[in-house]
Amino acid sequence: MSQQEQKQAPLIEHLVELRSRLMRAVVVILVIFLGLYAFANDIYTFVADPLMALLPEGSQMIATEVASPFLAPFKLTLMVAFLIAVPFVLHQAWAFIAPGLYDNEKHLALPLLVSSIALFYAGIAFAYYVVFPLLFQFFTQAGPAKVAVMTDIQQYLNFVLKLFFAFGVAFEIPVATFLLILSGATTVESLSRKRPYVILGCFVIGMLLTPPDIVSQSLLAVPMYLLYEVGLLFGRLVKRKRDAESEEEEEP
Repeated sequence: MSQQEQKQAPLIEHLVELRSRLMRAVVVILVIFLGLYAFANDIYTFVADPLMALLPEGSQMIATEVASPFLAPFKLTLMVAFLIAVPFVLHQAWAFIAPGLYDNEKHLALPLLVSSIALFYAGIAFAYYVVFPLLFQFFTQAGPAKVAVMTDIQQYLNFVLKLFFAFGVAFEIPVATFLLILSGATTVESLSRKRPYVILGCFVIGMLLTPPDIVSQSLLAVPMYLLYEVGLLFGRLVKRKRDAESEEEEEP
């Protein structure tokens, strides 16, 4: 075997392993989806409850497109299947990259992976149980008195999925902040001095990712800033631990 073939062999093995793990992830998502599909309409009803509970008596959601009654629950169920399978998908990604990590990196990466999953789920739960009731109450009461509120099911789904994603990603801020400090890309002191810019950035992101009203923007921006402070707190703890370890090493 030539030297070039010897170099290509590990690459091919990695590609084969990557394909295998991707196929496992896809199969798990499909299996979960097939198990949930019988409850697709119930899942959609559950997601629509925060709005339905606030609609005026006699109002209802509508479907303005022929295929919407089928496609909206189908799309939502597929997304739910993916969210349920996220731990398995990330486990496959972890199993693929773990052999190339050092022991200290493995000990740190696994807790960060678990916290990232938990925070993403927490962001979705926060959006559903806290943000949606406040947001939909504002929307249903802010319109003109003679305008009937009858939201299209596909438009509603696109709206809530956008907010689910926005809050899920926003809740990853502590992990991102911690990693920036841990990698040495920045320091706690530097990030602390940039608080005014962070606050402004949170509201700009809230403006871009949420509907154009101050209520929904604030409901995203304020938790983002608080989570940023949580990331700084963990960064300070790591810095103190590193300083203490350095002092112990310097002692004779």
